[in-house]
Amino acid sequence: MTVRGRQRQRQRRRRKAALRRAKARLRRTAWSGGAVAALALALTWKTVWPYVLGVVLVGLLGAIGWWLWTARLRTVAQHRARRTEQENAARERSMAEVDAMTWQRFESYVAELCRRDGCTQVVVSGKSGDLGADVIGRMPDGRLLVIQCKHYAPHRTVPSGDMQKFLGTAKAEHRADVAVFVATCAFTREAEKLAMKHGILALHRNLLGAWVRGATLESLLPLNGAGNGRTGRRPRSLRGPRPGR
Repeated sequence: MTVRGRQRQRQRRRRKAALRRAKARLRRTAWSGGAVAALALALTWKTVWPYVLGVVLVGLLGAIGWWLWTARLRTVAQHRARRTEQENAARERSMAEVDAMTWQRFESYVAELCRRDGCTQVVVSGKSGDLGADVIGRMPDGRLLVIQCKHYAPHRTVPSGDMQKFLGTAKAEHRADVAVFVATCAFTREAEKLAMKHGILALHRNLLGAWVRGATLESLLPLNGAGNGRTGRRPRSLRGPRPGR
């Protein structure tokens, strides 16, 4: 070992020894301070015992309060988790019935949901060549409602191409005030972005489950694309019917 290496080794040993001595002094000081405090407490116990008891009680009450607060938080979190699980299970039970429908029955069922929510003049196309308008009606405030229905298996997704077609027909052909694309599955990210950009309500499986379980169509409009295909325009009930309808 070189001279410099031996010097570094001695320096490390000296630092370790100094650290041990400092820890020993700290322990002695702590024991001495504790002993002095205990002696002082014993000599003045008749005077200070109410204060000591108060501190102990405050600490005990604080510990109990902390335990109750954390227990309440855990209970609330568990309750919310159970409620969410129950809601998801109920929605899936409802959606199981929807999954068992034919596509024709599904379109009729969507029309029934619209009527339940106060929509009027609800008509089901039920045929090919409907230009994306499987269900047509009017919202409770008179706005023209156009719905495209896709009864797909739950594992499938609606591609952006289908959304593009509906976007073109709902506005250009049907002049929809409220355009809704309802599906028994999810939408691709691109399809949802397109819906959000152009004000189409992309009613995917989870939102459809909420609709089936009682949420109104009006309450779902702001959640995933607004559905307002003609923002800024007055409802048709205030503008009068379009000629030829």
